[in-house]
Amino acid sequence: MTYHFSATVRLPFEKAVETTKAALKQHGFGVLSEIDVQATMKEKLGADFRPYRILGACNPQMAYQALQAEDKIGTMLPCNVIVQEQAGGMIEISAVDPVASMQAIDNPALAGIAQTVGEKLRAVIGTIDAMARH
Repeated sequence: MTYHFSATVRLPFEKAVETTKAALKQHGFGVLSEIDVQATMKEKLGADFRPYRILGACNPQMAYQALQAEDKIGTMLPCNVIVQEQAGGMIEISAVDPVASMQAIDNPALAGIAQTVGEKLRAVIGTIDAMARH
């Protein structure tokens, strides 16, 4: 089982980040955090790294349901979505598959929630792919 959903698009990096945020919003997610890995690696290590952004996405209703079912689920929230530059200027957008990540938790109440969030994140990736083609 793969642990992520991905799409590869031909967009400028910052446009891909904007498109990803718009698609997340369209599907009920907000971005709670944003980590610029490229800038962090340069600042902390002096290392050059490709453009790579981690967006901490949260669907408040789904997060609330998950927290009601499992009080320590916050260790796995928010759902991470990455935007990274690949060879040839292509941009890959990947979202975590919550079904795969929740397998480690022995709580059947989370299965349906993870499935729903996974469907929403898969739809986000599909929306990004469609938006990039237009």
